[in-house]
Amino acid sequence: MGIILERRALQTKLEALRKEGKIIALTNGCFDIIHVGHVRYLKEAKKTADILVLALNSDSSVRAIKGDKRPLVGEEERAEILASLEFIDFVTIFNELTPLELIIDLKPDILIKGGDWSEEKVVGRDEIKKWGGRVAIIPEVKGKSTTNIVEKIKKLYFPN
Repeated sequence: MGIILERRALQTKLEALRKEGKIIALTNGCFDIIHVGHVRYLKEAKKTADILVLALNSDSSVRAIKGDKRPLVGEEERAEILASLEFIDFVTIFNELTPLELIIDLKPDILIKGGDWSEEKVVGRDEIKKWGGRVAIIPEVKGKSTTNIVEKIKKLYFPN
């Protein structure tokens, strides 16, 4: 089960784990309504490293990215749900529109994104390669997304 930490505390913890020889991976996202696509993605992400850090978009950054109606679930609840998954070691919430500053601060060995991203478009790709890290792209689970769940609810419960 993961631990929710603010950025500086997480940075200190990861530095200690790195000294123990642990490989650290970082992924990020909104994770608004947790679904099987998220779970499968995060399970695969954990296989890449000893430690999996999930950087969670804050409510304000989700609104800026997805619009005023999102997130549907607040950041504290999303963080708690994600931290309860056995394959996530740490969760941290970030306010920026991209995780670039966080990536630079935490210096993961592996930066992970879903298959809906090409490596060339992954934020932090150049920075991680500067310190010898790499980007890993995990295939997306087709048809499984928060947007699809919202659309299904709209069709079923609000057909007009």
